[in-house]
Amino acid sequence: MRIAVFGLGYVGTVTAAALASRGHEVCGVDVDVVKVDLIRQGASPVMEPGLGEMVAKGVEQGNLRATTSAVEALDRADVSLLCVGTPSSPRGSTDLTYLRRAIEDIASAMEVAEPPDSGFHAVVVRSTVPPGTGDDVVAPVFAARPVPAGWQVGTGMCPEFLREGSGLADFFDPPFVVLGTADDRVEAVLTGMLGFLEQDVRRVDVRSAEALKYACNAFHATKVSFTNEMSRIFRASGIDSRKVMEIFCEDRILNVSPAYLRPGFAYGGSCLPKDLRALLHMARMNALDVPLLAGVSRTNEICVDDAVERVLAGPSQVVAMLGLSFKMHTDDLRESPNVDLAERLIGKGVEVRIYDPLINPEKLIGANLRHVEARLPHLSRLLTSTPEQALNGCDVAMVATSDHTTVKALCAVRPARVLDLSGRLGADVEELPGYEGIGWAV
Repeated sequence: MRIAVFGLGYVGTVTAAALASRGHEVCGVDVDVVKVDLIRQGASPVMEPGLGEMVAKGVEQGNLRATTSAVEALDRADVSLLCVGTPSSPRGSTDLTYLRRAIEDIASAMEVAEPPDSGFHAVVVRSTVPPGTGDDVVAPVFAARPVPAGWQVGTGMCPEFLREGSGLADFFDPPFVVLGTADDRVEAVLTGMLGFLEQDVRRVDVRSAEALKYACNAFHATKVSFTNEMSRIFRASGIDSRKVMEIFCEDRILNVSPAYLRPGFAYGGSCLPKDLRALLHMARMNALDVPLLAGVSRTNEICVDDAVERVLAGPSQVVAMLGLSFKMHTDDLRESPNVDLAERLIGKGVEVRIYDPLINPEKLIGANLRHVEARLPHLSRLLTSTPEQALNGCDVAMVATSDHTTVKALCAVRPARVLDLSGRLGADVEELPGYEGIGWAV
């Protein structure tokens, strides 16, 4: 393919050299003459192991060149990859100045450059941009003006996952290849361009592709901060945190895994809340500041606050709560966020009906019994024997269980509002007119 790469910084140079090494004809574009001249001389404008040699080989073979002219780069090109900088503004927002300029350059260049042989050109963003950029910034530029004769344009988002120091290895062995687009032709172009990776292209909507990169980077930053906070706490007790984390990372079932990374409601139960409090106490006793761990508890409280506020924002005189334990397949009510939710709604004067397939007040014992007696002393009066009894006549159903009897009842009764706290209710429930996800849009 003929590929134009806009922006010859770290991402752009790695991308251009890597694609050229696989036989594509790549032209890098940058306003910085120094960067362009370096690539023309067979040198990389950025430091990265192996990149200099790859640039030199690409230039020598004629597969890689550079220019300051968007028209030259776009001539007969099948795809434009936008790898320009998206720095922070003084207030923390993303500055899209370079992206907007590159898009305008592409649109203007189409009026002069020869169209590709196929007549179709894909404009694909690789830079990290806020969700909505593709729909609100990129696509409108090409929709607002007549496309020159011979050109058809489609847009998309294909985020990069390159780490400095291992950029080439990451390019050729990415964790996944994600493309956000509504255009089948863009998918066909990207699939052909990246076919050498031997990975399927995961197609999603544009906003999800844009959001994915932020989720990844925020999680990476969180992992670094989490590990460092734990090390500060453990160091005060004379513990080598490197040994702790070495073993920690061997757990691929819960620790380094998809476990606990599914959007839903607040955590609870007999372990997580109390053990987090214990760690925070250790930190306080040693005059240590651990804001990440302290924020975890507050974030959990906000989950409950949000649910209460969303219920009270509507005409909610009667609430059906389906699921009361802190998670499915257990009757453990200790520090269940659902118990907290019920208690707070009752305190606001809301009539609450509760159905949980595993909760039987007569079988609650020990700490489980003491906890519910302290928070919901009239639990037996609130419980219903079937989900239908809880749902009939309710204003809103708050659903924390995906038990099959619950799902069946929701589809049969069809309450005016369904607030899904689990995210596992399935398509039949999500298609109900009053369906809302606690942390997601559908």
